[in-house]
Amino acid sequence: MSKDKFIGKFVNGVSDIEKRLSKAKAFIFDWDGVFNNGFKTGQSGSGFSEVDSMGTNLLRFSHFLKTKHLPLTAIISGEKNESAQFFATREHFNLSFYKIAHKIDALNYICDHKGIKPEEVVYFFDDVLDLSIAKVCGLRIMIGKQATTLFTEYCIKNDLVDYISSHHGGEHGVRESCEMLMTVNGNFDEVLKQRTDHTELYKDYIRQRNNADTLIYTKDGGGRIIPDQNSL
Repeated sequence: MSKDKFIGKFVNGVSDIEKRLSKAKAFIFDWDGVFNNGFKTGQSGSGFSEVDSMGTNLLRFSHFLKTKHLPLTAIISGEKNESAQFFATREHFNLSFYKIAHKIDALNYICDHKGIKPEEVVYFFDDVLDLSIAKVCGLRIMIGKQATTLFTEYCIKNDLVDYISSHHGGEHGVRESCEMLMTVNGNFDEVLKQRTDHTELYKDYIRQRNNADTLIYTKDGGGRIIPDQNSL
């Protein structure tokens, strides 16, 4: 794959990203600033676009075609956001965490309970609260922002990012990054053709994907990660 196809920044080479992606078993996403521009009004949440939603679905199908297995998918957010939980449930993500200020706690929970190693995680992130995961996970995709030049330089200097999208959270940076990873997988055209034709293989993927129930977690007063009782 030629990185000339993309206007995002490859901090590490395509071959390195391909090697890291080949180990992936999980795609984990921050919410605010990743699926949206991060703006909020009072108690209202921040939403998502169908463009990014389709990107996550196509990426999961790309992984399914490559490995014959569904990837684990999760959202980890520092806030409670109804849009994030709606998205995770509608798209049959495996897990959705909220009110997790120290996000590495959620990753540790996933690794302990789902048999995933940190180096098998692809993490989509955008800001400081995400760095505890970026320090240890296998592949780090930053949704870029023009306003955070020094933060971006810090992440590059400290080996905390592998790819920086050219589009930010309000401009479908997730979709850009998903298409990049599908291209690295070497099956971008096949993914689109099978999705367009609604092939038996795609139907099998959707059946398996839609069999997943979304589990929602938060923290209790003692800092332990627990199921959200309202989601049971």
